[in-house]
Parts: sequence; structure tokens; C-alpha cells
Amino acid sequence: MINPAIAGTMESGDIMIEIRDSENKGIHIELESTVMNQFGKQIEKVIEETAKACGLENVDIIAKDKGSLDCTIRARVTTAAMRGCGKTEFEWK
Repeated sequence: MINPAIAGTMESGDIMIEIRDSENKGIHIELESTVMNQFGKQIEKVIEETAKACGLENVDIIAKDKGSLDCTIRARVTTAAMRGCGKTEFEWK
């Protein structure tokens, strides 16, 4: 179970990630991006890989991208996941 959580902004070069529990199985991504045609598949891939690495299952992820880099996407998904799970400590690798 994950509580609804948001991370990021709508500024240029950033991405806003909203994560919430889903009744459906799996990770479902709804992506809106200014660079959808060029990088949409890559953005979705990074979101899904990061969500799985955070241990998320059965979640809806709404992403509003303004041309963010992969590292920013990973940071925002991780932050939203931690907020949703109520974690306050992060294991730096």
C-alpha cells in the first residue's frame, strides 16, 4: 500500500511525478511530455525501471515532463516513492 505522493515541478528541464495505489496489477504510466515523440519510450522505461527498483507494485504513475534528463526522472520517481511509503532515509549507493 502506498499513499498518494508527488515529487518534481513543472519547470523546464524537470518532471512532476505523482504516484498512487492502483487496484490493477502492475505499474501503469500516464505520460505527458513536451518531447514525447523523441523520448517518450525512454522516459517510460526509466520511470518503470526506477519504480521497480523502489519495490513499487500495483501503482498508477502520472508523469508530466518538461524535457528532463534520465537522472532527474530517477530522482523524482524515487522521491515520490519514498514519500508515498513514508520513508525518511535513503540508502545511497
